[in-house]
Amino acid sequence: MRRVPAALLLALGFTAAGLAPPASADVIRAQEWGLDAVHAQEAWRTTRGAGVTVAVLDTGVDATHPDLRGRVLPGKDLVGFGAERGDRSWARHGTAMAGIVAGRGHGPGDADGVVGVAPEARILPVRVILEEGDPARSRARGARGSALAEGIRWAADHGADIINLSLGDDSATAHPDPGEDAAVRYALARGAVVVASAGNGGEHGDRVSYPAAYPGVIAVTAVDRYGGRAAFSTRRWYAAVSAPGVDVVIADPDRRYYEGWGTSAAAAFVSGAAALLRSAHPGLSPSRVRRLLVETARNGPAGGRDDALGAGVVDPAAAIGRALSDPGPLGSVAAPRYFGDGPRPRPGAPGRGRGAGVIAWGAGVVGGVLLVGAGVLWVAGRRVG
Repeated sequence: MRRVPAALLLALGFTAAGLAPPASADVIRAQEWGLDAVHAQEAWRTTRGAGVTVAVLDTGVDATHPDLRGRVLPGKDLVGFGAERGDRSWARHGTAMAGIVAGRGHGPGDADGVVGVAPEARILPVRVILEEGDPARSRARGARGSALAEGIRWAADHGADIINLSLGDDSATAHPDPGEDAAVRYALARGAVVVASAGNGGEHGDRVSYPAAYPGVIAVTAVDRYGGRAAFSTRRWYAAVSAPGVDVVIADPDRRYYEGWGTSAAAAFVSGAAALLRSAHPGLSPSRVRRLLVETARNGPAGGRDDALGAGVVDPAAAIGRALSDPGPLGSVAAPRYFGDGPRPRPGAPGRGRGAGVIAWGAGVVGGVLLVGAGVLWVAGRRVG
């Protein structure tokens, strides 16, 4: 039994008023505003994600959910204790994320339920954290565990094209973990795109969140239906792109539908977008996938990027089109360390200018630092929402 990372939180909050079944298809679909926001239907003219596997490292995924039927592969449980199928605190967050990525609806013509960004992608579930309400969470408190790092490596070794990390640590004691850093680098070297939520600390100090802050990770902030930054969304140098993270319709193992909020949901949208891009252009390296998503993001801030929105709202249709007209190198391309200016040098550092301070900080990170990022739901040790 592995020790679960105690500081990891799920970055998704459930709105109290759920959308209880038997909700009609038009009620559910009409509220899936996020698909329109990322131009999913335009991308579907080219691909719906066939041939791509998205690993969802989370609280588990309900493979029997009607919206995910036939989409979920045999996975891995790296926790080994806690809630089980049928318990209220089992696989809620992970199922919600899987639905955003690859939900396919159900019923006649798949007209009911949730449709994800890449409805023909496959989900590889890897359980690395416990739900917020799991009574066993008290057993997971203490030192940071290895489940996340092991899960990233396991997913990379078992065919994951995209690794979704809708979780993170942005606590006051958050710090990079050498094992997680190495696992992210391992996954990238194996060709897996790594996506993480930027964190839900926008109203609580904007603390750095891991694994979002690890080099090479596509860190995602959250926007509302009007394209504005969600108040809870963390603002930091590592923000790459943004995606819907407010009033997002999510599926639940109880067969009801809820509205959720958080950068977890935003990360899942971007993992779906990356799956569409990878499906259309299988040879793209992780760094090229990130670059295309950043270069084609819409509604970006003045100057091209900022810490709140990154480069803007992800647009997989535009990214697919850009890859067709300018495929660029298909092999590995060195990714920029940060999308912004990077961390500021410590005040009073002798003999260092601004650039030198950033370089010195980066050198410390290279020594073994990559932590877990926040997502729509934070797992194993942090609050939900």
